[in-house]
Amino acid sequence: MELPTSSRLNSRKRRKNESGPNGATELDGIPPKMSRHSLGLKEPAPFSDEVEIDYSKPYIRVTYEEAMRGTPLDRPVRVYADGIFDLFHSGHARALMQAKNLFPNTYLIVGVCSDELTHNFKGFTVMNENERYDAVQHCRYVDEVVRNAPWTLTPEFLAEHRIDFVAHDDIPYSSAGSDDVYKHIKEAGMFAPTQRTEGISTSDIITRIVRDYDVYARRNLQRGYTAKELNVSFINEKKYHLQERVDKVKKRVKDVEEKSKEFVQKVEEKSIDLIQKWEEKSREFIGNFLEMFGPEGALKHMLKEGKGRMLQAISPKQSPSSSPTHDRSPSPSFRWPFSTKTPPSSPATRSRNESAVTYDISEDEED
Repeated sequence: MELPTSSRLNSRKRRKNESGPNGATELDGIPPKMSRHSLGLKEPAPFSDEVEIDYSKPYIRVTYEEAMRGTPLDRPVRVYADGIFDLFHSGHARALMQAKNLFPNTYLIVGVCSDELTHNFKGFTVMNENERYDAVQHCRYVDEVVRNAPWTLTPEFLAEHRIDFVAHDDIPYSSAGSDDVYKHIKEAGMFAPTQRTEGISTSDIITRIVRDYDVYARRNLQRGYTAKELNVSFINEKKYHLQERVDKVKKRVKDVEEKSKEFVQKVEEKSIDLIQKWEEKSREFIGNFLEMFGPEGALKHMLKEGKGRMLQAISPKQSPSSSPTHDRSPSPSFRWPFSTKTPPSSPATRSRNESAVTYDISEDEED
């Protein structure tokens, strides 16, 4: 009999390429912020052969209803989850987190299969069994680790570890000549289903590495690994080194192109700025030129004023028209430059000039 999962577990299902902050999706929602302190344990989970079990107390399984209501602190619900856990990733951690949160008071036991069983029934692993044991030990949701876990769960194994429920995703797991290795667990009412994390699995990670094999081989060669350690042939090693050099040259060319583009852009900006300043200065120069030399410019007014002053300086002053004729002083006679002779005059003015000359001579004689 399959047990229904809570809405909280159903909300843990992930969708590919729809992750948000810290891998959360729209189905998960954003959890409220918590106080800044450590919630995990300070030490890794112990192995099962390191844990003492009091066999003096009888082992009585709890029912699903009793487990959901909550059990006493000294009698937690013992939930078992097993797997290979190769290249331990977030999908593994999420499955164990769901198993840990199946019931209010849960003690999570995790079984990890050995290399021998895994290679026989599933295939070659990237990590060896000790590395996989250690990875599961350091998961914060795990209370106990079973090394060399069986491929198929027997009643003796369940009784030895006093297991109440077995947690796993409810997709039939066909292996070891069986359509579903958890079929007898489901029939016994001990199966607690969890949700798989879509988009992440050990097979997906290995597929990425195989697909991008050349990239990772070049990366590790660059980091100091030898071709022998990477199982790379001599020709491929030289090819990877050549590709690395070509990529460096391409990168340099790209950097030069980007810098040249930046330089050209700066030159264009400078030229535009200079053109704008030249236009402003040219307008100012033309305005000043027109103001000085234009039809109504300052130079014309200066010439007019100078011409007026020159005319005023060389032309005689006229007497007021209202003054009497006998009071009018004789106008000075104009003499030609560099000449003592006066210009010819009319007969009317000649007599007056003669008398004036006579008067002047008499004054000179007196002096």
